Amino acid sequence: MTMLIEAAVISHLSAMLNTDNVFAERPIDPPDEYYIVERTSSSEINHIQSSMVAVQSISGTSLLRAAEMSEAVRKVMPLIVRYYEDVCSCKLNSMYNFTDTSTKQYRYQAVYDVYYMMEGD
Repeated sequence: MTMLIEAAVISHLSAMLNTDNVFAERPIDPPDEYYIVERTSSSEINHIQSSMVAVQSISGTSLLRAAEMSEAVRKVMPLIVRYYEDVCSCKLNSMYNFTDTSTKQYRYQAVYDVYYMMEGD
């Protein structure tokens, strides 16, 4: 059984950013500001799991606010290694404007390479 990295990241960001607005998918009735956590890829070598995790910072008010939210994520994500003993490494891969032009929803996306140990059976 593998660690569900999305659950760990959601829990970590909720605690560190002091918010309940961190989700695995877009809520039916979303708040003005929220985050979405998504695993975009995974691999495993010698019982070490590697996942690429995207964190979208979404603001209903401005692109600047979405960028500020993403910067807050950037500051706390590496700290996940302190609070989850199975997480070995968390490094920022890229961070960029990810605004959805069809919905006019301001978004920034930060992508992280996260390495963690697989749990025992």
